[in-house]
Amino acid sequence: MDFNGGGEPLHNNQFYQSEESRPLLGETCGPPPPPLGAGPPCRRAALHCSGSGMRYKLLQEGDIQVCVVKHPRTFLSKLLTSKFLRRWEPHHLTLTDSGLASATPTGYMESALSYSTIEDVQLLSWDNAPKYCVQLSFPGGTVLLQAANSYLRDQWFHSLQWKKKIFKYRKTLSNPSRWDVVLKEIRALVDMALTSPLQDESIHQAPLHIISTLLAEVRDAIAPLLENNHPPPGLCEFFCKHCRERPRSMVVIEVFTPVVQRILKHNMDFGKCPRLRLFTQEYILALNELNAGMEVVKKFVHSMHGPTGQCPHPRVLPNLVAVCLAAIYSCYEDFINSRDNSPSLKEIRNGCQQQNDRKPPMPLRLLRPEPPPMPASLEILVELERNNTANALRRGPAGGDSEPNLIDCLLVSPALNTLSIQLPAQADRVLGCFALILKMLSDYDDWRPALASLLQPIPFPKEALAHAKFTKELKYVIQRFAEDPRQEVHSCLLSVRSGKDGWFQLYSPGGVACDDDGELFASMVHILMGSCYKTKKFLLSLAENKLGPCMLLALRGNQTMVEILCLMLEYNIIENKDTQLQIISTLESTQVGLRMYEQLCDRQRELKELQRKGGPTRLTLPSKSTDADLARLLSSGSFGNLENLSLAFTNVTSACAEQLIKLPSLKQLNLWSTQFGDTGLRLLSEHLACLQVLNLCETPVTDAGLLALSSMKSLCSLNMNSTKLSADTYEDLKAKLPNLKEVDVRYTEAW
Repeated sequence: MDFNGGGEPLHNNQFYQSEESRPLLGETCGPPPPPLGAGPPCRRAALHCSGSGMRYKLLQEGDIQVCVVKHPRTFLSKLLTSKFLRRWEPHHLTLTDSGLASATPTGYMESALSYSTIEDVQLLSWDNAPKYCVQLSFPGGTVLLQAANSYLRDQWFHSLQWKKKIFKYRKTLSNPSRWDVVLKEIRALVDMALTSPLQDESIHQAPLHIISTLLAEVRDAIAPLLENNHPPPGLCEFFCKHCRERPRSMVVIEVFTPVVQRILKHNMDFGKCPRLRLFTQEYILALNELNAGMEVVKKFVHSMHGPTGQCPHPRVLPNLVAVCLAAIYSCYEDFINSRDNSPSLKEIRNGCQQQNDRKPPMPLRLLRPEPPPMPASLEILVELERNNTANALRRGPAGGDSEPNLIDCLLVSPALNTLSIQLPAQADRVLGCFALILKMLSDYDDWRPALASLLQPIPFPKEALAHAKFTKELKYVIQRFAEDPRQEVHSCLLSVRSGKDGWFQLYSPGGVACDDDGELFASMVHILMGSCYKTKKFLLSLAENKLGPCMLLALRGNQTMVEILCLMLEYNIIENKDTQLQIISTLESTQVGLRMYEQLCDRQRELKELQRKGGPTRLTLPSKSTDADLARLLSSGSFGNLENLSLAFTNVTSACAEQLIKLPSLKQLNLWSTQFGDTGLRLLSEHLACLQVLNLCETPVTDAGLLALSSMKSLCSLNMNSTKLSADTYEDLKAKLPNLKEVDVRYTEAW
């Protein structure tokens, strides 16, 4: 290759000298010391990369004039100012990750120029220098790039500098020798990205990619430790930040997945390690940001459960629920923290909010779709709608000091039922993600009992329960509880303790979450009535609080509600005569109601005949008798004097309890070696308060049914031989049954 002006040819292999040994840190754009024998002093443009000033798009390729000069470095200035320099070649250059290459590899750019051979990138701005030039210095020569104008020159200059530095950082950090040097290099890399005048998404992505690659190596190094140990708080914070900023990074899948799996399987208390919970939460949100979104989350949940019907890790479910609850609370964190500046629940209920006394409004807003114009002095009155006859209501004292019940504050008038809380878009996505996870958890049969127990106290902020979308998602979970035949599951629909409302109240007609005219409420009543051991108490609660909705649903032909109204009449739950007549009118208004009311009347007549004084005082059924045999026998005459009934060694089950509770004088009952279980025992405990002797030897009763016997204060002899009685239940029964004299607990845990 020749140069105009007598320059010697520059061979291509001279581009590829040994890589610059200058330290990477501290590299500046300033000029090197002037060489001996140099020409006029160089006035190089000083570059200060700051957040202000001109911004440039990162160049990936472009057209430019190229000139290559070979010279001893000490005569650089003289050569650059020579009038006889120059032969310029037009090239279309591409800035690759490793070097500068031409689309037409001929002449000066026959071979690509590697960034490793470039010693310096500078702007030329002295008197006789070519205009709009960028100088690339390499051992033994210089490459000049001439742009069309000053803006393009500066764009080429900043892009070349960026590519060269990223190349060096990538190579330096790919083979770290000392961690203190690595940390300094990473800080310098981040500072360079933040202060670069280039404006391009790849400016911030490139450092993150380098660090992610470094993390992948760190992952392989620390993986054996993380297999058996939780990450410390500092590392959790770093993991959280990575999940938030780069949710689609492969580090999330490859590095974090086994760590999160171990946390969920083995963590015992997130209260002691809150950063572990936060890291798990951010990891799940990062999975949700992937293309498949919730499908990826669903696969992760399934991997935590395992392919079998029983999850082998008992801590997974409570840990997942804890993460979900914390994430849901975080959506309303600002609103909850501002609660002190808002009217209390009691003030809202009583309509005594004084706006002038309040501090500035909360960051989250209460919105009403298409709100009508409202005067500034309007007071929001939240009232509890009981839907009951006035004579049947039992109301609490007015003006009490206690805060109103949660559902009292959520059961609003129709005008206020449309109130909802507007969340920021990100918080709304978080809320939706973790509500869907709760739905996934409820689909696993083995997890459902524990999940129902964990959610029984309604562990959600009141603001979330006013969120229509959230309560709609939760409705699926509650439906799964209501459909589950296991008593330990559907009993969790009721409140966790007296005086506190539960899901049953929240989704009942008039509740803030009810959006189906009571269909879910009716199914909950149906399943609860099938196994609830406090049947009379449950009916009494319905009569006091939900009689109106029950009558309305019965009027619409709901069979469950028709049965409920008939039971209320049969058990004399309703004392008010006018209310009784109204119930009878409701039953007679539908065909199913009329038929069931007629059956009730027939049963009442038979009951009167059964309970009429007379008949035997002792009765023993033959061996192998069934429930149907007992019912047929008791319907054959009067048994008002029956005090002693033996069903020992028969085939009766809990179903016969419906017949036994009709015997008003029964004092001794022998159920030895029958299939009488917990359900029947609960029913007996409600209706046979005068029972004195009970033999449950070799029956399948458990603690769940035996605990109900604590209400039978007349018991003086109780045989629980060969049952599933526990020591704790035995101690509880002894404490609550003062007349108990004879007890047989042989071959039980309490023996």
